[in-house]
Amino acid sequence: MEVSQATLLQLMWLASPALPVGSFSYSEGLEAAVESSLVADEAQAGDWLAAQLQLGLARAELPALAQACAAWQARDAARLQQINGWLRQTRETAEGRAQAEQMGRSMGEWLRQGGQREDDRVAMLANLAPVAMWPTAFALAAVQAGADARAALLAYAWGWAENMAQAAMKAVPLGQAAAQRMLSRLAAAIPACVETALTLPEDDWQAQLPMLAILGAQHETQYSRLFRS
Repeated sequence: MEVSQATLLQLMWLASPALPVGSFSYSEGLEAAVESSLVADEAQAGDWLAAQLQLGLARAELPALAQACAAWQARDAARLQQINGWLRQTRETAEGRAQAEQMGRSMGEWLRQGGQREDDRVAMLANLAPVAMWPTAFALAAVQAGADARAALLAYAWGWAENMAQAAMKAVPLGQAAAQRMLSRLAAAIPACVETALTLPEDDWQAQLPMLAILGAQHETQYSRLFRS
């Protein structure tokens, strides 16, 4: 489906680190990987993020996001609760769960304040128990913007990549040129990951990344840190 100019602009807005959902305050375990000397330079940071994209997002968050888009379009509250519950259950650390919950709440508030209150789906989002997770909330915003699932996944993945590149700049640390090279690498990989996500059967969704979970747990007690995860 061809994306209209208005929808494209809305997706760029949703993917922006300036969106008031707090994404800039999370490194998703990258800071702990730096602390553990698993990531020390541009090449290692690039490998780390590429693996997280291909093994994590492409097999878990992106497939769930695609199904959430369909559920929002159908106004299927039961399906949305099922997807949202799966996303919450598969968060393997307290920090990871808190991140997805906080960003989901912030997105819901942003939608309410942005003139979307007339859409009954905003109330459906607020009623998800115990709270809407970030991918579920992002899916609603993308559907409201007129995006199909493929465009929504591309925007979500790009937003994640840009945020993680900025986190790497601060945590490793890296210069701006290095971060742009990493973004170029991730951008080249994102379309294939999106296609994988769009066709992955639900029985094959896989959210377990043991090393990331271990580092996320370690980050919870890390003495000196810049990020909330």
